[in-house]
Amino acid sequence: MSAVQTTKMSNWRWVICALLFLATTVNYMDRQVLSLTWKDFIAPEFHWNDNDYGTITGWFSIFYAIANLFAGKFIDWMGTKKGYLIAIFVWSTGAVMHAGCGWVAMNIEGYDSIETLRMVQAGSDAAVAIATVSVWLFLSCRMILALGEAGNFPAAIKVTAEYFPKKDRAFATSIFNSGASVGALAAPATIPLLARAWGWEMAFVIIGALGYVWMGLWVWAYEKPAKNKRVNQAELNYIEQDADIADVQGRQEAKEEKTIPFLDCFKYRQTWSFIVGKFMTDGVWWFFLFWAPAYFSDQYGYTSDSAMGIALIFTLYAICTVLSIGGGYLPKIFVEKYGMNPYAGRMRAMFIFACFPMLGLFAQPLGAYSAWWPAILIGLLGAGHQSWSANIFSTVGDMFPKSTIGTITGIGSMAGGVGSFLINKGSGMFFTWADDQGAAFSMLGFEGKPAAYMVVFCICAVAYLIGWCIMKALVPKYKPIVVE
Repeated sequence: MSAVQTTKMSNWRWVICALLFLATTVNYMDRQVLSLTWKDFIAPEFHWNDNDYGTITGWFSIFYAIANLFAGKFIDWMGTKKGYLIAIFVWSTGAVMHAGCGWVAMNIEGYDSIETLRMVQAGSDAAVAIATVSVWLFLSCRMILALGEAGNFPAAIKVTAEYFPKKDRAFATSIFNSGASVGALAAPATIPLLARAWGWEMAFVIIGALGYVWMGLWVWAYEKPAKNKRVNQAELNYIEQDADIADVQGRQEAKEEKTIPFLDCFKYRQTWSFIVGKFMTDGVWWFFLFWAPAYFSDQYGYTSDSAMGIALIFTLYAICTVLSIGGGYLPKIFVEKYGMNPYAGRMRAMFIFACFPMLGLFAQPLGAYSAWWPAILIGLLGAGHQSWSANIFSTVGDMFPKSTIGTITGIGSMAGGVGSFLINKGSGMFFTWADDQGAAFSMLGFEGKPAAYMVVFCICAVAYLIGWCIMKALVPKYKPIVVE
């Protein structure tokens, strides 16, 4: 037996996967600080209503969408090591900058303290001016946050394609993608308590600074597999098992150098399939990410820093985290046990996951009995989304050459950002309007803002099945793109 055959395979790819998980966790914690502090800590100071918050979250989604249009190309051009470092530096800096918005607003409006801002009469011209200035300040910081965060998934998907064979990519993606759930899980257990103990400003500073710690770990751990001294030949062979011998020998000189021009990407049905899948579903996750704390505060009176409020949000994302990890393993079962190709196995799994969000139809009605029902059902919906997300990202690696993965991921994420803008800004306007209408607006037995929540929950429930049907129509069978 050769030395390669007898050498025990190293497992550095899982260390890299753990770093991707950690980056995604930090990414979502940074994103969650605002949603967990705005209703109970920030809004009273700046006199925000739901529409103001919807403006911030909606335009954040647009900034994120635009950044995603270029982030993938940037990662492909810059490389995963440097590109990832730059991305997390930018978003961590943007996160920390939120802490200064109150001080800047206070000085622009000519007040001597934050408490004076809070004491301005609600609905007055002064209150409107404070709200307007503060919204623009937060939007500026969110723009920087979005610019950096847009690089996370294109970089992570590209690293996954570099370090894992096709059969393992959905599982690896589900692991690092579960960082979104873990980040959203850790956030309610820490951020409201930080805000209550030291002020909402310190919550932004402490959570934002975690990204700088990650940068040091990334510099230490990452190199491409063939150049990484911690990856032995046995592991490298495992990683490259999808390639033909000739491809292994000539990839660096030929295929790795070729990429699909940006505009040419839109000529392929595979690109549009990914675009539709992201557009229809990303907004659902972002809606619950941004609005769940406010929902439990509005509908049930549990503030984000109350024991019950923390328990509800924690439970919601605990369900997402635990169940979503298995979502990446399901297509592997279809491939290995039933002999399906990776795309067919992934699409079958995605259909199953697309059915989970239908449970959201029952969240608001059952909430009349207990707030735990919406927490559990939205958690199951979120688990379906995270499992869906892990697999839809992996379809890019199935269909496109590695040199273009970052670009396609960025394009799809841009589409997801547009969908998120529509649902977040639209929801903010809708909730404010429904609250003003009161009993004059009703839906399925609910009135006012509860009726508006019911409408949005219904939209979220059916989005995945619609998206899956369109994706299947565009790319009915496995058809990888070959760059000549």
